[in-house]
Amino acid sequence: MTVESTAAPKPRRSAGTKSTAGKRTTAKKSPGTDPELVQLLTPEGKRVKNAEYDNYVAGITPDELRGLYRDMVLTRRFDAEATSLQRQGELGLWASLLGQEAAQIGSGRATREDDYVFPTYREHGVAWCRGVDPANLLGMFRGVNNGGWDPNSNNFQLYTIVIGSQTLHATGYAMGIAKDGADSAVIAYFGDGASSQGDVAESFTFSAVYNAPVVFFCQNNQWAISEPTEKQTRVPLYQRAQGFGFPGVRVDGNDVLACLAVTKWALERARSGEGPTLVEAYTYRMGAHTTSDDPTRYRGDEERLAWEAKDPILRLRRYLEASNHADEGFFAELESESEALGKRVREAVRAMPDPDHFAIFENVYADGHALVDEERAQFAAYQASFADVEGA
Repeated sequence: MTVESTAAPKPRRSAGTKSTAGKRTTAKKSPGTDPELVQLLTPEGKRVKNAEYDNYVAGITPDELRGLYRDMVLTRRFDAEATSLQRQGELGLWASLLGQEAAQIGSGRATREDDYVFPTYREHGVAWCRGVDPANLLGMFRGVNNGGWDPNSNNFQLYTIVIGSQTLHATGYAMGIAKDGADSAVIAYFGDGASSQGDVAESFTFSAVYNAPVVFFCQNNQWAISEPTEKQTRVPLYQRAQGFGFPGVRVDGNDVLACLAVTKWALERARSGEGPTLVEAYTYRMGAHTTSDDPTRYRGDEERLAWEAKDPILRLRRYLEASNHADEGFFAELESESEALGKRVREAVRAMPDPDHFAIFENVYADGHALVDEERAQFAAYQASFADVEGA
């Protein structure tokens, strides 16, 4: 496979446009064609040589390969369970990562313990890699807490619902650890839709100017809710980095080895003082944007079927089988483990206690506030209005 240059690529016209008599018109992509990207494992499970990135996965062992496969399978099982729980009324909402397992597990396993991660609300696989209990991810979606875990215990920030804002948080944190002289890096996750937000552009500017040790990891899953990527940008997303003065690279987001290698490279670059990098993981959201979305209203079955043929889990399984790195016993044992995980998560969610109704008023101000006290009293009176009337 060809690899897009990661160092000051030459200016060129977007592959999606043609110039005619001074006018720009959108060019249709030929059926079945793929963009140029870094790929180490084909959809058929065949290993592809890559002189630039092979070194970052050269020492990977069969046990580690099985570990990556296990991570993806268990993440998908947890995700499926969460979707079912929402459909059963146990969660208010859920944002599925179906189809994006390789991008998240590959990049997540590339991080070191002392690196810091800033996610959106869909990085369930990254959370798994950082050691966050899957059940803890569900408290916010059930409405019983605002996160469920201590960010500093795993160097994994709380989920961010505001689109793109976490890239600014990540940049500020990266600037801070650089001033502290820490030998660590920061990685910020966002989607193709968030790339259109001003916060993302501002974070690119600050990180470049201050040479912040941050990796911007964009999961381009082709759809920002119902808007396709081509309605947000006229050039590939990774090329935006060039305008801010740092490298960008596009990786096959359904190839866990490529995601692992490219993210390792970008993080090492950040730790060594070379500044930010933009990684565009070219992948696909096979499910709905969230459980309140109906993707059949804006995209066809043919598109999904084409991407299902590139399934990240099936791809690695084919490689494991062809390389004799895993047998049927391994896959059977993993299937049992995944079912046990689903059962544990289901039971944990249903056992979550309801929060104290008055906790919302705590920690708003450090020393209290008259207006908050008034609102607390009003809420208390409202709650009391539901009390059973004796003798009724």
